Amino acid sequence: MPDVRVKICGLRDRTNLVAACEAGAAYVGFVFFPKSPRNVTIDEAADLALATKLGVAKVALVVDPTDELLDQITAKVPLDMIQLHGKETPERVAEVRSRYGLPVMKAIGLSGPEDTPQIDIYAKVADQLLIEPKAPKGSDRPGGNGVTLDWSLARRKYWTRPWMLAGGLNAGNVAQAVDYTGARQVDLSSGVESAPGVKDPDMIRAFMKAVQS
Repeated sequence: MPDVRVKICGLRDRTNLVAACEAGAAYVGFVFFPKSPRNVTIDEAADLALATKLGVAKVALVVDPTDELLDQITAKVPLDMIQLHGKETPERVAEVRSRYGLPVMKAIGLSGPEDTPQIDIYAKVADQLLIEPKAPKGSDRPGGNGVTLDWSLARRKYWTRPWMLAGGLNAGNVAQAVDYTGARQVDLSSGVESAPGVKDPDMIRAFMKAVQS
C-alpha cells in the first residue's frame, strides 16, 4: 500500500511527532478540544508545528469552534489545514474556509446508509472529508473513541473530494481496511496509543510499516 497517505492525529510531544514524520506520515494532527485526552494548548501546538518535518501537513482539529478560538490558533500555529469535527453546517464550513484561507476537512460520522447523503452535501464546501463511525451513545467526544467504521459504508466510493477512512484502525487491520474500501488516505489516533492520549513510537512505526508494505 505504498500510495496510501496517513494522518496521525492527537500528537502531543516531539518524540512521537518526530516518529510520525520519520516513519512517513503525510499529515500530523493537533487536537484543540478540552474533553479529549489528546488536547493541546495553542502554545504547545505552535512548538510542535515548528518542529514538524517540511512537507508534512499540519492539521488543527477543532469541534464547533468559535471565530475567537480559530483566530487565536491561526495567529500562533503555522497550519496547513483546519479539521472541523463537530456539528458544523455546510454554511459554517464554507465560512471557515473563506475566513482563514486554509483548506478545510470536514469529519462525517456514519452509522448506516441513511447517513451517507451528507457526504455529497459537505463535498460541495469542504476540501477533504473524513469518514468515520458516529460516536457511541453517551460519548462526550465526537471522534478518537477507537470504534471501527462499518467499512461497507465506504466501500469503493468515489466521492468528489479526497477522503480519509477513520475509526478503529491499527497495524493489524489497516491493510484489510484499505483493500476492502479502496481508501487512499487513512486517519488514526488511538490505534497507535499505549493508553488514551499516550502515543507510542513503536506502534507508530509498526502502523506505518503495515501501510507501506
